[in-house]
Amino acid sequence: MSNKLSEHFSRHEFACHCGCGSADVSSELVDVLEQIRARFGAPVVVTSGRRCEAHNRKCGGVTSSQHLAGTAADIHIEGVTPQQIADYAETILPAGGIGIYSTFTHIDVRKNRARWQGI
Repeated sequence: MSNKLSEHFSRHEFACHCGCGSADVSSELVDVLEQIRARFGAPVVVTSGRRCEAHNRKCGGVTSSQHLAGTAADIHIEGVTPQQIADYAETILPAGGIGIYSTFTHIDVRKNRARWQGI
């Protein structure tokens, strides 16, 4: 299995932080993140991507977390606020999830629309 997912993203960037090896990620999500990278002209740092159930519980994720399916990423871009990322994501994600937190933006490609403000 190739580690390269797109021009700017590799599978290891999305790997579960517990070390279990879970790293499957949606190509639709990667496409959205490439669009975000192109808009801001800077690297998108994935702080949390795919999660196994055990790691999701450990980090306080909800049981229906999109991270479990590999359809979500928590991201940040140096010099860009979470709100700015969310505002742009709003223009390219009519459905999907956008969550704004103090240090990152949650992006997911669920089929329904979800928007929230985190802590």
